[in-house]
Amino acid sequence: MTMEKRGLGNTGVELPVIGMGSWQTLDLPPREQPLADEIVSAALGSGTTAFDSSPMYGRSEEVLGKALEDRRDGTFLATKTWSRTQEAAEARYEEQLRFFGGHIELMQIHNLVDWRERLSWLERERDAGRVDLLGATHYSPSAFGELEEVMRTGRIHAIQIPYNPGEREVEERILPLAAELGLGVVVMRPLGGGSLARIEVSPEELEELGVESWPQALLKWALADERVHLLIPATSKPERARENAAAGAGPPLNPDQRELVERISRRGGG
Repeated sequence: MTMEKRGLGNTGVELPVIGMGSWQTLDLPPREQPLADEIVSAALGSGTTAFDSSPMYGRSEEVLGKALEDRRDGTFLATKTWSRTQEAAEARYEEQLRFFGGHIELMQIHNLVDWRERLSWLERERDAGRVDLLGATHYSPSAFGELEEVMRTGRIHAIQIPYNPGEREVEERILPLAAELGLGVVVMRPLGGGSLARIEVSPEELEELGVESWPQALLKWALADERVHLLIPATSKPERARENAAAGAGPPLNPDQRELVERISRRGGG
């Protein structure tokens, strides 16, 4: 099956709906680079072409860059700026450009750190052609008011937020505003940071959901919301990268199936 593609808001960029994150999975020492290469190969071979990282994730950017080195063409690289000072942010940015072949498709202001100064700087980098799109991220509902402020500036193209059956705060205002403004929506933690993925689910329930695994059901749950454009589940296993990608193909969950995913998720406290 071919993975579904969606436009990233009004950017004109179309991407497969399942990408790959790197939080806690690609922060690997040099001796484990072959594992990263294998994970990325599995993702690419399954139709995943979008990858997300951050300076906050240890060595993940460098490791991901090396894994993509000879296969960078045709991929969509999203990373972030996170440093506490502008000088440190610019120094790290030079490293990021080196890691990713001199170009970054989506540069995001991680957790809104010093976003006013960073946004002006990144607009200059975009105008210089080293960055294509600008975005902002946050994981905490307590910061969603400030995220709304950034969204309403008209100066970013995408947001990255958590969304899963246990974290649904974005449904109240963030997702409606993103749809209104035509912003791309990238979903972090679609598996609940791994906690929801560990819930035990019976074969009968999986059959009712039309999936081969429970993580696939969680991914399909988020994709059932058409305001969502790209999911970035992280994984440390090649076989899981292939499994995640498969969730982007086939029919979407119907309302009854989505409600079943929500009921099952509550077993884990979600």
